[in-house]
Amino acid sequence: MLLDTWISFFVACWIISLSPGAGAIASMSSGLNYGFRRGYWNAIGLQLALALQIGIVATGLGAVLATSELAFSVIKWFGVAYLVYLGWKQWVAPPAAMAVESGDAAHGRPWPLVMRGFVVNASNPKAIVFILAVLPQFLDPARPLLAQYLILAATMIAVDLIVMAGYTGLAARVLRLLRAPHQQRLLNRTFGGLFAAAALLLATVRRAGHATPGA
Repeated sequence: MLLDTWISFFVACWIISLSPGAGAIASMSSGLNYGFRRGYWNAIGLQLALALQIGIVATGLGAVLATSELAFSVIKWFGVAYLVYLGWKQWVAPPAAMAVESGDAAHGRPWPLVMRGFVVNASNPKAIVFILAVLPQFLDPARPLLAQYLILAATMIAVDLIVMAGYTGLAARVLRLLRAPHQQRLLNRTFGGLFAAAALLLATVRRAGHATPGA
């Protein structure tokens, strides 16, 4: 892969990762609830799903998803339901659920947080369609494709890990300053509303070629 091609992709990765989305909301929510060290496991799950999505595109299955209305709809509505579920859990969480010591929580085991992040990213069919549209632009058909996919995947995941660390760490630092029950309740409901908003946005996504006018 040419260096200037990689640099262009590297810049694009930062723009993509910094754009607020369900992954960023999940990272901030995890940071608020569990502190940075535990909350960051959510970001690991996000990257596992991203690696899976890139693998799907690399094997050609992404094209099937992009053209299959049924597969697209099943994954999309599962994602909508899961985001609504996360929003409801965050909305009704008691203030005590956000009380932590030294930026860490006694609860919040790594594996459930990894799975939570994985499901948030994996249940977004738009991500696969987006990767399917973007990655080929940076591939050189005359060079080994596997090596190029590995380089692009490593770059995208590394950048997203850094960005999600920022979201998680920022939320964890804010948590230390917001100890009062009414402040914690407000944060819970704010993030519950953000999850619901993300679900609403995902519900409006249409498969490529079937977008609504103006979408």
